[in-house]
Amino acid sequence: MRIRPLIATPTLVLLAGCGGASPEEEVRGVVTRFAAASAEKDYQVICDELFASTLVDNAEQYGLPCEIAVKPGLDGVRAPELTIKAVTVKGDRASARVATDAANQTPSTVTLGLRRIADKWRITSQG
Repeated sequence: MRIRPLIATPTLVLLAGCGGASPEEEVRGVVTRFAAASAEKDYQVICDELFASTLVDNAEQYGLPCEIAVKPGLDGVRAPELTIKAVTVKGDRASARVATDAANQTPSTVTLGLRRIADKWRITSQG
């Protein structure tokens, strides 16, 4: 599945409104929203809606708001693309293996860790 972040966002809104999404579809939705927010440089959405509080707290323990801590890693990325390779859900934990590419970056494959917190999937790690 190749995600075009700016195009995928309206589709996710429609899927989210259906209420019948499986846990795997929900995880895919969070990863897609992360890709869109990253492309749009919407650090507020990343920190407030997509990252788990543990990631936000980790950044803020050094005296930086999450949005400021995230910005250097994403600010210079141009024309990002993200492809979801696999999603695994086990109870309230999930992982998503994704391939990333951008005009000025070396392509890479990373695994995002996610956890269901208060009935919402949140990104807990990237590695």
